[in-house]
Amino acid sequence: MDRSDIIYNLAEILGCEARKDEPMSRHTTFKIGGNADTYIKVTSVSKLSAILKECKDSDVDYLLIGNGSNLLASDDGYRGVVLRLDGDFRKISLVDEDTVYCGAGASLAALCKYALGCGLSGLEFAWGIPGTVGGAVFMNAGAYGGEMKDVVYSVNHLTPDGESGRIEKDGLQFGYRSSVYRKNKAIITGVTLKLKKDNPDDIRARMDDFLSRRSSKQPLEYPSAGSVFKRPEGAYAGALIEQCGLKGHSHGGAQVSEKHAGFIINRQNATANDVKSLIREVQTKVYDETGYTLECELIIL
Repeated sequence: MDRSDIIYNLAEILGCEARKDEPMSRHTTFKIGGNADTYIKVTSVSKLSAILKECKDSDVDYLLIGNGSNLLASDDGYRGVVLRLDGDFRKISLVDEDTVYCGAGASLAALCKYALGCGLSGLEFAWGIPGTVGGAVFMNAGAYGGEMKDVVYSVNHLTPDGESGRIEKDGLQFGYRSSVYRKNKAIITGVTLKLKKDNPDDIRARMDDFLSRRSSKQPLEYPSAGSVFKRPEGAYAGALIEQCGLKGHSHGGAQVSEKHAGFIINRQNATANDVKSLIREVQTKVYDETGYTLECELIIL
């Protein structure tokens, strides 16, 4: 029996949806990626803990994904178990008048709508970001002057051993597109957020404004993974790429967006190798012509 089959069988015993040889292209916004050995939707903390413990005991690699909105999956797929948080992990509840608890598997869109319905402000910047709440905290997602660090109060997690833990705001080590969870290998299970009461009409107006700006400037009509590169100190990645004449430059089916040079799009059946080759070409030309080193924000599996 293949080691990942042990985890597959455990998932079925636990009542989790599990599939073998699952195309990663179905689970990334790039619509790219070969097959994962096993794909499991995990529906509760206790089931996730059991699966993590078995992965450790059986020496099986695992990967947690959210909406796959910041991920480039290999054409060769993934040799191990891909985990997706569902069920209890998608629940959102009001703790008190300005505090919300949200499962890590909930989408940012669902959280933003929930906050709006409660007349709570602070998450407007996240409206239109196509990720999960756990993924957003993991990388301290942000836009239009706001970041997750501004609203996150504490984070619950499971360690790779399947043990529960919690980190308060001061220990989360938020930075530009980073948090302590990029280092400690724990899996975020839920997030407590502190927001502010405000007029729902005003909240909605700000959400609509940010979404309109996104739609006008970003190539939302093509599969992509958002901004490919981190913002270099003292400059903007998109502006540097455009300055180097790379707007519209392509490699295979991957293309630097003609609408926003900070995005690489899957224009026509792009492979992961197409995207990686294009990233290297962009990095090389930008460095040669401007001296700036572009570091990937995109996670390459």
